[in-house]
Amino acid sequence: MTSTETNKATVRNFFAALNDGDVTAIVDTYAEDGCVQTMGNTLISGTSSRDAIAASAGAIFDVFPEGLKFDILDMVAEGDKVAVEAVSEGEHISGQTYSNEYHFLFEFRQDGKLQRLKEYMDTEQITDVLCGGQRPPFGAA
Repeated sequence: MTSTETNKATVRNFFAALNDGDVTAIVDTYAEDGCVQTMGNTLISGTSSRDAIAASAGAIFDVFPEGLKFDILDMVAEGDKVAVEAVSEGEHISGQTYSNEYHFLFEFRQDGKLQRLKEYMDTEQITDVLCGGQRPPFGAA
């Protein structure tokens, strides 16, 4: 299997772990110095280290008691990068349905560990459902 195919398989396993609520498998996908970068200007936007992911990944499952399910719509890979179009849906503890569309860019190291995950999504869904309508102060980075 080529590294491109291996990286695509790792991405499929990553989403399976998300769907199963397997925090250990999610964190283990990342390199020690890996990170996730959530794009946009929301309360959850920014870059989080692997340690921060390990400390907070379980919280997403606390606010989605029935789980948050991701479906991969399309995937393209070249070299050390895998681009994914995906959708998610789940019932938030507020009673609202969270349904979002994403583009993810996975960047892998030569050893197959995830170096960086960039997450692009509908930030209004993030603000309305996950952040209870709260926004960062204007001009906050």
